[in-house]
Amino acid sequence: MPAVDPLNGFAIVIEIPIAWGDMDAFGHVNNVAFFRYFESARVAYLTRIEFAEGPRTGVVGPILHSTHCRFRRALTYPDTVVVGARTVELGEDRFRMEYRLSSRALGEVAAEGGGTVVSIDYATGRKAPIPDNVRANIRALDESALQPDPPPSP
Repeated sequence: MPAVDPLNGFAIVIEIPIAWGDMDAFGHVNNVAFFRYFESARVAYLTRIEFAEGPRTGVVGPILHSTHCRFRRALTYPDTVVVGARTVELGEDRFRMEYRLSSRALGEVAAEGGGTVVSIDYATGRKAPIPDNVRANIRALDESALQPDPPPSP
């Protein structure tokens, strides 16, 4: 029986090679690097839902409210991590994301985490409702990740 893909159901999945500089004096990837890996997946997600322009344009955009990580396995160089991101809760002015990081070398999940992204009006510095088009893009993207793959053609 084939193994279950630990990133099945994640809307965004990216690969990141571990750099030698990600390691620390303890001989494994430093915990800060895990947050950078999550950030890369989050930015890919925000770009895909067309919600990454706020800070540069002075309009409504995202800001990270909080984030967390549960470290499950130590990582070392060389390796490549595969990071998934998805929204698990959508509110009026914020959404909660989930991340999962899998190691190619270990063949298993090395970390799980999440974060809350708040919609902010960069012109006023205050929270703002998530724009309707972004809300629709979040739903469409995450729902598409939950659809089963079509059967192979004969």
